[in-house]
Amino acid sequence: MTELPETPSSEHELSVEEGMVIRSTGSWYDVRLNDDVVPTKMRGRFRLEMEDSNLTNPVAVGDYVRISQQDDGTGMIEEVLPRETMLCRRAAGRRVGMEQIIAANIDFVWIVQSIRLPKPTLGFIDRVLIMCERYELPAGIVLNKLDLLRPADEEQLHDIQMIYGEQLGYPVVCTSAIDKEGVEQWRELLQGRISVVTGPSGVGKSTLLNAIEPGLELRTGEVSEKSRKGRHTTTYAALYDLTGGGSVIDTPGIREFGVVEMEAWELGHYFPEFLPYIHDCRFPNCTHDHEPQCAVRDAVDEGKIHEQRYVSYLNILDSIHLGDEDVGR
Repeated sequence: MTELPETPSSEHELSVEEGMVIRSTGSWYDVRLNDDVVPTKMRGRFRLEMEDSNLTNPVAVGDYVRISQQDDGTGMIEEVLPRETMLCRRAAGRRVGMEQIIAANIDFVWIVQSIRLPKPTLGFIDRVLIMCERYELPAGIVLNKLDLLRPADEEQLHDIQMIYGEQLGYPVVCTSAIDKEGVEQWRELLQGRISVVTGPSGVGKSTLLNAIEPGLELRTGEVSEKSRKGRHTTTYAALYDLTGGGSVIDTPGIREFGVVEMEAWELGHYFPEFLPYIHDCRFPNCTHDHEPQCAVRDAVDEGKIHEQRYVSYLNILDSIHLGDEDVGR
């Protein structure tokens, strides 16, 4: 029997290497391979797989991927490795059930709000914290633009520090990128881990990160005097290494942070202050809205749960019932 000759390996056979996605611009992904950064695209099959999943983006900043390097110096994503952690939101303007990955393989989430211009949106904070609790991610709050603080703003500043810091135990840091107040404190909290920074446009995320790491030179913008809302300056998510150790993922400004699809009775489990009382409710699937003998509502009436958080809970619960977009009001 005549043996067939071995098929010679193609001279164009490409090696596959593992790297980390450090920038996503929509159609291109920058992947860090050791000391190199390779501009990379996604194979078409990922788009087909995406149609069968509930994710709008199969690849996110922070993902570890296996890529093949092409002859022109670009790469092609062959595989997305399993994620240790991720932060998701309900995809804006999409059909019910679709989710967008904000970042993957992160250690901490920082929610940035400004004291003024624009004013803090507690509904936005609560929605992000719900997703952090759902995905078991530690989180904290940065209140920026302390240099703009007026006497009229002091009550809300105190409420945020009291509710989220003293009562719930989330770290709350007050900063001013202009006066550098609180910048060093936040820099120390960023060290030694990968943190994602999220918040609405105009709250000063990029300006604050420039103060933390001056060499970044991130583009910044001003708040519209007419709408009192920020203009988008960061247009893509990107990971930056900090000289003091650790990395931050800067994300585009988000006007909406919708909670992912869940049953109405699940929502209360992502409010940590509800947990001591949930199991004392008469019904195991209690939504803490209208049911009789609700231990959570009793705790609100007795001042054990802050009324403002309970009102926020009811707003989010309504959006789950109705299937509406969560706009962070």
